[in-house]
Amino acid sequence: MSFQSATGLGHPPTDEALVRQTKSGSASADAVVFVIESDDPARNAIKQLLESVGLHVEPFRSAVEFLDGVVPEKPCCVVLALRMPMMSGLTLQEELTKTGIHVPLIFVTGYGSIDTAVRAMKAGAVDFLTKPINEQKLLDAVFVALERDRLRHAQEDALAGTRKRFKTLTPRERDVLFRVAAGRLNKQIADELCVSEVMIKVHRSHAMRKMNVKSVPELVRMSDLLQSELSASGMRESAPRAAKAKQFR
Repeated sequence: MSFQSATGLGHPPTDEALVRQTKSGSASADAVVFVIESDDPARNAIKQLLESVGLHVEPFRSAVEFLDGVVPEKPCCVVLALRMPMMSGLTLQEELTKTGIHVPLIFVTGYGSIDTAVRAMKAGAVDFLTKPINEQKLLDAVFVALERDRLRHAQEDALAGTRKRFKTLTPRERDVLFRVAAGRLNKQIADELCVSEVMIKVHRSHAMRKMNVKSVPELVRMSDLLQSELSASGMRESAPRAAKAKQFR
């Protein structure tokens, strides 16, 4: 599997593609859908609908009750009411953002306005549905949300693996790797580091093998994901200049 396919980089899939992928079982097998609704009949109706297509559902009567729990490290999403006692759906959305909890939200309400819907969507909500809810639209929104969260987890796992591999590089291999990603030729790198071009080829080969990349484009995408390490190496400012120099040769 290529680095691009492993991390989901490139053109993001459409919502229709996400629905197809999730319905095929890629994201829904071990996924969890949290339903937060203070109205018992409405909460139970949503729960039964989602369970009817094989989804695991965990219901909550309030946003506060949900915050007392733990969001699992697997694909999940939240279907929540806009108006609830103690804490509204929008306030919960803000709290999740503040605490760095990334979970897709789907709002359902009978009291929504265009301004409220725009606010929720701008803050990252997957959908904003008004009651009476169209069951298929709700299911499609949940499938989209679950697949988006699955992709996010895959990207985070890939990034964690990339950082782990990066730590195995020697300082010299890091120097060479970032310069290659910045567009420098082996000879240029050798001149900068005051070593032979043969040694640069050796360090480059070792670094790419350790990082499990097969091509320079993959290496460039990897270096983009390692911005903190790139900054720590002192190469952040030199990389753009190297790329420009290569363009005008």
